[in-house]
Order: sequence, then structure tokens, then C-alpha cells
Amino acid sequence: MKNKLNKDFIINLSKRKNEPSWMLNFRLKAYEKFLELDNPNFGPKIDIDFDKITYYKGSFNPPSCSWEKIDKNVKNTFDSLGVIDAEKKYLKGVSNQYESEVIYHNMENSDGIIFLSTDEALKKYPEIFEKYFNNLVKYDENKYTALNSALWSGGSFIYIPPYTNVDRPLQSYFRIDTKNLGQFERTIIIVDHDSSLHYIEGCTAKNYSTTSLHAGVVEIYVGKNSKCKYSTIQNWSKDVYNLVTKRAIVEEYGFMQWVDGNIGSGITMKYPSCILKGDNASASSISIAYAKNNQYLDAGAKMIHLGKNTKSTIISKSIASLKGRSDYRGTVKIAKEAVGSFATVKCDNIILDEKSSSNTYPKNIVLNNSSTLEHEATISKINEEKLFYLKSLGISEDNAKDLYVLGFMSDFKKSLPMEYAVELNRLIKE
Repeated sequence: MKNKLNKDFIINLSKRKNEPSWMLNFRLKAYEKFLELDNPNFGPKIDIDFDKITYYKGSFNPPSCSWEKIDKNVKNTFDSLGVIDAEKKYLKGVSNQYESEVIYHNMENSDGIIFLSTDEALKKYPEIFEKYFNNLVKYDENKYTALNSALWSGGSFIYIPPYTNVDRPLQSYFRIDTKNLGQFERTIIIVDHDSSLHYIEGCTAKNYSTTSLHAGVVEIYVGKNSKCKYSTIQNWSKDVYNLVTKRAIVEEYGFMQWVDGNIGSGITMKYPSCILKGDNASASSISIAYAKNNQYLDAGAKMIHLGKNTKSTIISKSIASLKGRSDYRGTVKIAKEAVGSFATVKCDNIILDEKSSSNTYPKNIVLNNSSTLEHEATISKINEEKLFYLKSLGISEDNAKDLYVLGFMSDFKKSLPMEYAVELNRLIKE
């Protein structure tokens, strides 16, 4: 399948996927919007040669539920990443995407839970799919939501029925092994009323000296009295542009939590968002971004309060070293009708050397007199006294900095499953 991006490519992609006509029409409309829109006028400079991107790589086969049927080299890749071992030990269901397709999917007894690749969900549950697809993140919001909408492939579709508490996490893992690949997964999660879910996402890519692109879209619906926790550890290679749009909408007394770790990629632009629609809805975002070796990580969160007595918390930890740049960019808006609401934002940034930088770009709006918004931000260099104390104990300077950074991220690590906290420690030390 040729990968030159044009209408013929999109028509062929949709045909090979056996999609309904409305999806093809949607893809073509999104492609036209992609051509119209410019890159964002804020944050890192995006310099992508779209003629050099490979827009699809896969066999168009449905996912397997057996690792023995997966290509040996691909299986070994996921095994070396710890994905297969994690499935056996503590996950209820897994979905693993390699390049443009979900290649492996497995789920224990479902209890009415729907957990499929998004491509499969379109075929098996067309009515519920069409109800939620492109409903929360619109195709024309920015250049990369348009590109995702034109080319989406893979991702996870999850529906949790009412009164269902998923006792162990569901996990998806995304892997890029091809240079110049564009990966455009689409994830939709619906947690119906009085239910709960913890979803974990992992991302890695092989290192190349040429540009790859990850432009995913995530839409999450949290029902009345329900809870959803979405944990991400992003460790893309340094040649990946990570340009992602993630958004959740939360109904009455619902709770949404983003736990967002950004370690890899050359450039990241990602701002997980919550719309607190229902009265007494709440949300939190706790994130870390560690930029090093010329990385530019522009990340943060957005909280939009619409319901009465809604609450939100943003905790952002940023670290910059070795010519890295780590910026917080976020928005909190408390609408006029969201009376009695409360929001807090705390941004802590540390800079480990003279060649790095860190900035905060908050946008805080309160449109009624009965709500409260608190914002605190600090940017500081590494504490030389603490570093000296650690070195006086016989710890090398590099190891002392590792300990300092790990301590700085302690709030974030507490929000991760134990296995991921251990993995994060290893990534930071590397």
C-alpha cells in the first residue's frame, strides 16, 4: 500500500479496512481540514516533512489473542519491554499496537465489559461507536486532530457497564519500530454510571535519526458517580514528535484522574483536559515532564468547570537538564454558572544546569464570585546544599542528582502502580 498522503490513499485505506461510507466521508472531510490548518502558533516549532512520513504500516488482519501467532521478532520486542510479563501478573486485559495496527488483544472474563481495538468496535458496535466518536474531540480543532481523523488506525475502545468496578487495570501499549512512521491511534473510553476503571498506556519507539510522528486522540466519558484513572508513561525516542489531544467529560459526582509522565520524544505538546459538566464533578491531573538532551516538552493540563460545586487539581512537575526545555502550559476556567467551585494549580520546575530552561504559561479564568482558584508556581535550580549533603555521604554527583530528581517526583510516583513506579525510576536513571 503506497503511503503518499492524498485522497486516493485515504480512500484505499478505508476500503482495505472495510469501513462504512460515513467513515470514508468523515476521513476525507478531515483531510481537507488538515490541508487548511496551520501548525500551532505557540510552543515548540513543528518542522515535519509530511512527504517523508509513512502513514500506514500493517497487514489489515484482526488482532490475535495468542502470542504464539505473533511474529517472533515482534513478540520478543514486547517481551523485552516487560509487556507480556505485566499481562500475566496484574492486568485484566491488554491491547498491544505495533506500528499502525493492534496486533495482540486479550481480555479475561468480560463481565459485560467491551474492550476492543477501535477498528473492531466500529464493525461490532456501530451504533455506540458513532454516538461517541468525534463527539468530544472534534476533527477540526487543530491540524493534528484533523490528521488523526483522516488517518486514524488502532487504539482502544472500552465500554464499562453500569455498576461495574474493574478490579485490575486494562492496558494498551503502543510501539513504533519503523523510521518516519506516523502513528494515529484513536482511543474512546466510556465509563457508565456507578462504575470505575483504571487504564494504563505505555509508549516506546526505536531510535532513528529521522522524524517519526505520533498524533493520537483520546476521548473519555465518565458517567454519574463513576471514576476513571488514566495513567501514561511516554518514553518515545528522541526523533518522535508527540502531538496528542486527550479530553474527558465528567458527569455529576464523577471523578477523572490523569497521571501523565513524559520522559521521551524530541518534542511533546500534550495537555490532558477535563470538562466538569455535572454538579459536584471533580478531576485531577498530576504530571511530570523530564526534558534532557535538547528535548522540548510543552505539557500541562486543562480544567473547564461547568457544573456547580466542581473541584479540580493540577500538579505539574517539570525537570530540565542538558539543554532540555520543559514548559508548563495550562488552562483553568470556572464558568459563570459553576458556582461554589474550587480549583488549585501547583507547578514546580527545577533546572539542573545552566544550559536548560523551564517556563510556566498559566491561563486562569473565574467568572463568578463564589468560586476559588489558587495558583502556585516555582522555578528553581537544583539545591546545592542538598546536593552537597548527599555527596558528603559518599554518593557520586550523578547519583546524588538522580536521588534529588526521584525525590522531586515522589508525588507523581505515588499515583502509579508499583510496577510502573519501578520502571520510571529506571528510565530516570538512564
